Amino acid sequence: MYDQSSPASALPHGVGVGYKPQHFTDLVAAPGAVEWIEVHAENYMGDGGRPHAQLRALAERFALSIHGVGLSIGGDQPLDVEHLVRLRTLIDRTNPASFSEHLAWSTHGAEYLNDLLPLPYTDATLTRVGDHIAQVQDTLGRQMLLENPSSYLAFAESTMAEADFLAALVARTGCGLLLDVNNVFVSATNLNLSPHAYIDAYPLEAVGEIHVGGHDEDHDDQGAPLLIDSHGAAVIDPVWALLDYTLARSGPKPVLVEWDTDVPDWPTLRTEADRAAAALAPVLAV
Repeated sequence: MYDQSSPASALPHGVGVGYKPQHFTDLVAAPGAVEWIEVHAENYMGDGGRPHAQLRALAERFALSIHGVGLSIGGDQPLDVEHLVRLRTLIDRTNPASFSEHLAWSTHGAEYLNDLLPLPYTDATLTRVGDHIAQVQDTLGRQMLLENPSSYLAFAESTMAEADFLAALVARTGCGLLLDVNNVFVSATNLNLSPHAYIDAYPLEAVGEIHVGGHDEDHDDQGAPLLIDSHGAAVIDPVWALLDYTLARSGPKPVLVEWDTDVPDWPTLRTEADRAAAALAPVLAV
């Protein structure tokens, strides 16, 4: 059972990267390049083998963040109890400093959709998502962080802004938040909103992690820019600038560089990590 009065584990206020097996040797050989790593939970739900052996070796050197992509927290059906049990086994095995999931849904009936789909922000959604978060936290016996989504459309039935919805979930469940700055930039561009106003309204005191990553640019049928959250490219300058703006308001936070598709070599990823460290340096010095 999750006790909201208990302090949550925390990542160091430094830079992390999303771990990919092709970077294992480089990470082990480059102590100090990053302070923590993130892995996707669903990649480590087997019983053992090389993935778990590598993860154990990395956990001796780096703080660990477990990031889920398959719980479908926002789905309108009950959470998959078997998935939760496998997740609890992984959490017990690795004792990560942080666990997070997405504010999204990805299931319909017995079908799993290979995407993270947005939700309308209504009282009914708040109740459903809050109940699911409480179930996850009680099952795991720890706080979870909830990540803001990338949005490509707005729901007419929404009755509250996304930042207000997230703040209400924090108040209701005691969960923390994972602030994906690239997702903010993507959503703001697609919905013609101000990313800075979003950050101004966001409950930064609840943030346990910040993410940055790359995205792809397309155009909609009217020729307007349409950004796609792909995690398959370098972080662009406006997203770095939004990170600077966010950190100036929030103070030091753990910052992760995500690069999940078209994964680059280690020197390229380390360059991104070094830039994230440069963004953190001014607020760490205060």
